[in-house]
Amino acid sequence: MIVLDTDHASLLEWETSPQAQRLRERLDAVAALEQATTILTFEEQVRGWLARIHRARREEERVRFYRKLQRTIELFSQFQVLAYNEVAPQEYQRLRRMKISIGAIDLRIAAICLSLGATLLSRNLADFRRVPELTVEDWSV
Repeated sequence: MIVLDTDHASLLEWETSPQAQRLRERLDAVAALEQATTILTFEEQVRGWLARIHRARREEERVRFYRKLQRTIELFSQFQVLAYNEVAPQEYQRLRRMKISIGAIDLRIAAICLSLGATLLSRNLADFRRVPELTVEDWSV
């Protein structure tokens, strides 16, 4: 199973970029049932758009940001969204005890991937490669 991190999920929203095209081409070669993202990635995306909606001063901006939020929901409906369930927090706590210096959300995403034996797709290789036993690749290059 391959799991899209937030930055790879974001790439799919920008349909014309060369990085998005490369990612799409690679994803096309993987069975749809083997493609996933996490509830944490969904949270990050939705929080970002909700913050922009809240800060918008003009209705035109708000309309644009609501469209982006709707596009995000549509994008995520195409993937299996992996839960942060009972197993992932145990893995997260194990990683925390190792004092790996990456953000909490990224560490939780890594915990989900490790608990499932999944490969994480991310452009943030520097951080995720600090997590022992995590397989991480950047399909946008």
